[in-house]
Amino acid sequence: MHSTHLLLEEPIRMASILEPSKASFFPAMTKIVGTLGPKSRSVEVISGCLKAGMSVARFDFSWHDPEYHKETLENLKAAVKLTKKLCAVMLDTVGAEMQVVNKSEKAISLEADATVVLTPDAGQEASSELLPINFDGLSKAVKKGDTIFIGQYLFTGSETTSVWLEVSEVKGDDVVCVIKNSATLAGSLFTLHGSQIRIGLPTLTDKDKEVISTWGVQNKIDFLSLSYTRHAEDVRQAREFLSKLGDLYQTQIFAKIENIEGLNHFDEILQEADGIILSRGNLGIDLPPEKVFLFQKAALYKCNMAGKPAVVTRVVDSMTDNLRPTRAEATDVANAVLDGSDAILLGAETLRGLYPVETISTVGKICSEAEKVFNQDMFFKKTVKYVGEPMTHLESIASSAVRAAIKVKASVIICFTSSGRAARLIAKYRPTMPVLSVVIPRLKTNQLKWSFSGAFEARQSLIVRGLFPMLADPRHPAESTSASNESVLKVALDHGKAAGVIKSHDRVVVCQKVGDASVVKIIELED
Repeated sequence: MHSTHLLLEEPIRMASILEPSKASFFPAMTKIVGTLGPKSRSVEVISGCLKAGMSVARFDFSWHDPEYHKETLENLKAAVKLTKKLCAVMLDTVGAEMQVVNKSEKAISLEADATVVLTPDAGQEASSELLPINFDGLSKAVKKGDTIFIGQYLFTGSETTSVWLEVSEVKGDDVVCVIKNSATLAGSLFTLHGSQIRIGLPTLTDKDKEVISTWGVQNKIDFLSLSYTRHAEDVRQAREFLSKLGDLYQTQIFAKIENIEGLNHFDEILQEADGIILSRGNLGIDLPPEKVFLFQKAALYKCNMAGKPAVVTRVVDSMTDNLRPTRAEATDVANAVLDGSDAILLGAETLRGLYPVETISTVGKICSEAEKVFNQDMFFKKTVKYVGEPMTHLESIASSAVRAAIKVKASVIICFTSSGRAARLIAKYRPTMPVLSVVIPRLKTNQLKWSFSGAFEARQSLIVRGLFPMLADPRHPAESTSASNESVLKVALDHGKAAGVIKSHDRVVVCQKVGDASVVKIIELED
């Protein structure tokens, strides 16, 4: 992997750009989160998605019921067994999302310059003149001149399927708007987004809590994507709620930044959350177009320095209906990788898109190419400088392991870990080679029965750039005698060889605990 690394600053022959890339076991270091839905819920399609590079499956509850998602999840489990590829589960909450309810599901045609009324009276039929919404406080939140955007679930930004409205007057609970563009709204549910308008809806709704405490608990979700996170307190409340739900105290919370309010409290939210999702669809409506890139670069930098995974959404919208992304989209994916994104989240593209497997494959290939020109040297120096001195014990070990691996041109870094923290810290320094994190299960008891932990930790590294987990045999503790460590190491090396990332005569950097000491060692493989 390291040998193909090149820098754009170095003189390269243009012809060399066209040379085909070598296929590798790991499609890319950057991870791909796929949203499963109507077009991607059969065992066959999910298996295709996993082989193409999806490592986290997202279940969006603003769409369909728990029973539907349960069937999809059963198919995911079957696909994981079939392909022998690990996959984590992310539950995406509805949160403070305003929706237009179209019970009849008839297409609604809206003409530019006409007026339409938004009403909280859910009993009304949706029509070209009247749109019922699920929130009764809109009339108090908006004023004349405000903009409102309505589009089908995960709007693609196409102006024929989504509509801009301008508030012209407020009549009691109703909001009268002027339509700014002609559009046809098709489907049963549309998302309504008020640009820079504060909405008094809870971040974790009662419906969300019910879904998490039933579906979430039954399926031991790895990640909770907290929609419309606006304050650090939102994350604290969600964490407190999860802590009372059995195994879900281990679930990681990813704060989804979707509006100006979340952006204003970004630093405090980042401190509380386990990771960040930049919801560029909604943010793109709240922010002036010329500021979108700036927010992305600043937010990704902050996440990288904090060593917390950052996920970017809405990258290849046009692949919902087409086999090939636009030039702008292809460049956008690469820039997200160069900016430091850990994972790319696909929404409509896999949920209702016509080409879910091809989309994942295409995004993976673009990520892989971008990683080859990622300036690791500069990133490493920047991170070390940001962390400052004195470094913590673990941080020092992690950065040393990465530095050693780069100096000796190691083909892989193997890290023994039980909590996953050491492996995540190594990945924080963005080594150019994959990090195999060998998760050593820990035996724990609740006085009634014994159980092993480790599966959560392994799956949670599936969203971190460059981290590839494997679960070790629980009979090998993380801090143990050299003999048992050697046998786990042999299993890890065999796994690497089978995966094609380690060959004979390769050098491998190993990071592990021996007694109370942490050790970084370099080994050279024989024939």
